[in-house]
Amino acid sequence: MTDSPEPDMLQAMFDMQMKLNQRIGVDPPSMDQDEQIKWVLNYCRATSQELAELTDSVPWKWWAKYQEFDLQNARVEVVDLFHFIISLGQVLGMDAADIHNLYMQKNKVNFERQDSGYSEKDESDNQNLGI
Repeated sequence: MTDSPEPDMLQAMFDMQMKLNQRIGVDPPSMDQDEQIKWVLNYCRATSQELAELTDSVPWKWWAKYQEFDLQNARVEVVDLFHFIISLGQVLGMDAADIHNLYMQKNKVNFERQDSGYSEKDESDNQNLGI
């Protein structure tokens, strides 16, 4: 029995999202800057809406007693967020490896900020991050 490598789950999600986007007529690799701007805004709006739907899955109205936590819907809304976040990355020319690499860099910065106390806002430590 040979060990086959584990599939790259993030790459699989990126591949599937690209196929879905292209099926509905959105082709990030062919976009000019005007189209990129349009779709960044579209995906930001869609992401905001999904966040609102996630918020509505939890009882956030302290004055309303009828609310219940909808765990199943909350999980689905998180997945919906991934659809739009991946699409947004693709519009910006990022692939799964780019996201992973930039995440690793930014995570290091975030830990360094915590280690240093992060007592005032200074985004200069983001300037050298890149893909």
